Amino acid sequence: MREELTEKRITCPHCGHHLHATIDSSAGDQDYYDECPACCMEIHYRLHIDEYHQKIQLAVDSDDEQVF
Repeated sequence: MREELTEKRITCPHCGHHLHATIDSSAGDQDYYDECPACCMEIHYRLHIDEYHQKIQLAVDSDDEQVF
């Protein structure tokens, strides 16, 4: 898989603000946090590089969601 930067449009799980996230696929799977510029709440990013299917999977959540 090529090493590259990709830009994705995402929605803040807290306030619904649309923003652009730059994804660096050269570092492999990643789990990190970034702050929403509109509401200043932390957004949890989980990046998975699926080399078999040549795809980048990005999951975005608020990290405070409860599962019952």
